[in-house]
Amino acid sequence: MTMRPDPTFHASPKLAMEAPPENFAYTLLLSPDFSKPDALAVIGVKPGSPSYSQVVHTVTMPNKGDEFHHFGWNACSSALSPLTGHAFVERRYLIIPGIRSSRIYIVDTKPDPTKAKIHKIIEPEEIFKKTGYSRPHTVHCGPEGIYVSTLGGGGKNGTDGPPGVFIMDCETFDVLGRWEIDRGPQTLHYDFWWNLPRDYMVTSEWGLPPQFENGIVAEDLLSNKYGHRIHFWDLRARRNVQTIDLGANHQMALEVRPAHDPVREYGFLGVVVDTTNLEGSIWTWWREGGKFHIEKTATIPAEPAPKEKLPPLLQGFGAVPPLVSDIDLSLDDRFLYVSCWGTGE
Repeated sequence: MTMRPDPTFHASPKLAMEAPPENFAYTLLLSPDFSKPDALAVIGVKPGSPSYSQVVHTVTMPNKGDEFHHFGWNACSSALSPLTGHAFVERRYLIIPGIRSSRIYIVDTKPDPTKAKIHKIIEPEEIFKKTGYSRPHTVHCGPEGIYVSTLGGGGKNGTDGPPGVFIMDCETFDVLGRWEIDRGPQTLHYDFWWNLPRDYMVTSEWGLPPQFENGIVAEDLLSNKYGHRIHFWDLRARRNVQTIDLGANHQMALEVRPAHDPVREYGFLGVVVDTTNLEGSIWTWWREGGKFHIEKTATIPAEPAPKEKLPPLLQGFGAVPPLVSDIDLSLDDRFLYVSCWGTGE
């Protein structure tokens, strides 16, 4: 523990943009057929350095079949939150969940990222016992600790109860338990983010493990059984205050990106596909008059393609959907970057 705030904690996005750039980046290495363990790669990103753009270190996990996706830090600028922040912690440990194994790895990047090593492994049984959740997916460092979203509930198939968010201690990495007190109508889960000074959280929906672990279930998609709602929460009370349905044809409401400037109460949501025409879409939410509102503000059309080159699910459409899989908002809130997995843009 340090006795003054970590210098990489910034009081505003503007100050973060003015800070020195990172010297190292971290990315995940996957074994698609689970024949090898997944790994963490440390990459040099300092311009002019002999190691620029090179993998300078690899942390290979001891288990196979974890299937890494998203990961995050144990602490960050959110630790400066006026709610219940813990300013005197370090941005030191990477929290890497395995979506298929429900196992979480804690990797220590100090004293040197080129010597990063596994600090602790949290086995799935501890997560199941303390939360009733499975399939951990997204990690955000928050004011009270580490928030982890999940895609599965309890039981072997992850369908015994709804998925949600749980909290871990940001120093001991103990699993503390579920975050939600009153989830309201929320039964599916995917991404989450927040506006800390305004004291609210936003969450989105994908599907349950049987709907994605062996690939997308075509029948479920065409019958609009994946997630299509967005949820707003009182962050401190841990209570769902409003749920908005986008319409059942807007399947897989995935990534949420609030404005970085907390004064501005709006944000963006990416929707993978509209089952009526295969287009992807971007939605904008905002709060006005004490209520949240959302509307579709951008669309990306499907691209025509020869029927014989398409999988059976798409042949009737004669087109390739863009499949909006990720969105990213620049720190100055000026640009939204949209990743289209289907069309490769």
